[in-house]
Amino acid sequence: MTFAPPEDQAPFDPQTAVSVGRVVNAHGLHGEVKVQPLTDFPNRFDKGARLWLDGHPVIVEARRWLQSSVYLKLEGIDTRTDAEALRGKELYVPQAQPIYEKDRYYLHDIIGIDVVDAEGTLLGRLDEVMATGANDVFVVRGERGELLLPAIDDVIENVDLEGRRIVVNLMPGLEFRPARRRHP
Repeated sequence: MTFAPPEDQAPFDPQTAVSVGRVVNAHGLHGEVKVQPLTDFPNRFDKGARLWLDGHPVIVEARRWLQSSVYLKLEGIDTRTDAEALRGKELYVPQAQPIYEKDRYYLHDIIGIDVVDAEGTLLGRLDEVMATGANDVFVVRGERGELLLPAIDDVIENVDLEGRRIVVNLMPGLEFRPARRRHP
């Protein structure tokens, strides 16, 4: 199962825009910023990419990765003072027409929807999606605790975006455990 990025050509609408990164800090003297990526698509930060900041387009002039952070030089941000003013702000892309192909979903469309078993019993809500390398894992939290579901065809039977529910096959070994405490 993969998650598709919106197209960059769509007009910006703050009601439907998707956050792809958060400015953590200024870096250096020439306007570079350290960004915490909030997307599974690193190409969003490629040189020449268009992002939105405070409702205005900005072009990525340069980028480099260091561990899990990306350092960006954005057009028009030329001094450390300019970069420091961006601390805590988010970088967005406009939401385009959804690309709904089999097994492709935007994370923001599936987080928070109900998860039910094949008989229709509510198991909880999809709270987060963890990337594990081999396959993603859906974290479902509900009254019975937390359930970790591998996002594979044998487990995920149907994703109904209009009905706001995911139907799953609870294979042997998939059991609820006490919900872990979430840190803010």
